Amino acid sequence: MAAAALLLASVVLSACGGPPRGGQTAAPRSAPGPTATSLATGPASPTAPRSQGAAPSETAAVARPWRAPAIALQPVADGLTAPVNITHDGESATLYVNEQAGRIVAIEPDGESRPFLDITDRVVDGGERGLLGLAFHPEFADNGRLFVNYTRRGPGDEEGDTVISEFGLRAASGPPTGDPASERVLLVVDQPAPNHNGGQLAFGPDGFLYVALGDGGGAADPWRNGQNPDALLGKILRVDVGRERPGEGQPPYAIPRDNPFALGGGAPEVWALGLRNPWRLSFDRETGDLWIGDVGQSAWEEIDRLAGGGPPGANLGWSVMEGAHCFQAAECDASGLVLPVAEYPADLGASVIGGYVYRGSAQPELVGSYFYADAYSGRIWALEATAESPEPAELLVAEAFFTTWGEDAAGELYLADAGSGTLHRVVAGD
Repeated sequence: MAAAALLLASVVLSACGGPPRGGQTAAPRSAPGPTATSLATGPASPTAPRSQGAAPSETAAVARPWRAPAIALQPVADGLTAPVNITHDGESATLYVNEQAGRIVAIEPDGESRPFLDITDRVVDGGERGLLGLAFHPEFADNGRLFVNYTRRGPGDEEGDTVISEFGLRAASGPPTGDPASERVLLVVDQPAPNHNGGQLAFGPDGFLYVALGDGGGAADPWRNGQNPDALLGKILRVDVGRERPGEGQPPYAIPRDNPFALGGGAPEVWALGLRNPWRLSFDRETGDLWIGDVGQSAWEEIDRLAGGGPPGANLGWSVMEGAHCFQAAECDASGLVLPVAEYPADLGASVIGGYVYRGSAQPELVGSYFYADAYSGRIWALEATAESPEPAELLVAEAFFTTWGEDAAGELYLADAGSGTLHRVVAGD
């Protein structure tokens, strides 16, 4: 699987046209792990009070003091080629894994896999491009709707543009299978460079579709997209795709009325701004909090938290700031910016992989911990998800090239290693 790792070597990188930090290959830097106290922690995000968000699970309702959990990685499936996304359909125990080239593989609980959707004919991949996101409609069991984010294949200047599309299912007996001919394009976003595509799709507790887009690439946000409310790049978008697929000639989505620029002043799809390369976001099932791993430029990798039910229009700072630090300036105006809840310096890793808050039931020791990792160093951390100023703890350093976290319908966590093509389940360790 070395070839797969090489393809992915820059998918989540901070690199801006030159070689990635850490070298050209995907081999992680596996130096001895530092102590938890060596991890830098940014100030708490100045967001609104928490709302209830999604309904709490029975496990999450059990109150206990947080302590850094011990974890282990349990192989579930192998033979994957460049896995970049893991998700579920909301009902079944099946996992769905995006392979970067344009395939989605369904993996059953016994580890057996089967093809689900193949759109390699319309996807340009390699580097930071490919089939980057997948989200199933909250009512998928009834309407069969699923949504993908990919970088499209030509012609000309269209090569590499981001496409957000909807697909349906084949009318056939047996396990559900995506229908490549059913594509309905929702949105196309011009990409001025091949890196910083972001790519995550997720439905929030509010039922709306969230789309994570990087700043368009290059070094140091050359097009100033991060702070430009009129640009879709460097943002998290939020759109209403409805319960049923729109009819022919109907708009593919609507704008939620409480989007910050729904009535003007910026692109109406924008929900949050000031992002560089948001590589994996997730919603906490209990609180509705939105967690984001944003890949840094050259000095700091950051984890952001937006409180469930908080006000729209959060500005996460890029490119005024990198993490909790002024970017390329001795001083800067951070007023009104949401600073990261956690960060780590470049000597601990080069590409943050945002994860999930564990709310499953099989591993009670993990409940209430937010997990994240770094692609190049193989480090995995956890922090207390509901703490105002959490202190991250390093849990392990693996000989792996991690590319994405995922969650199944029951809330159990998974982590993909593109270096070996292995899908791991996260379990409590000794």
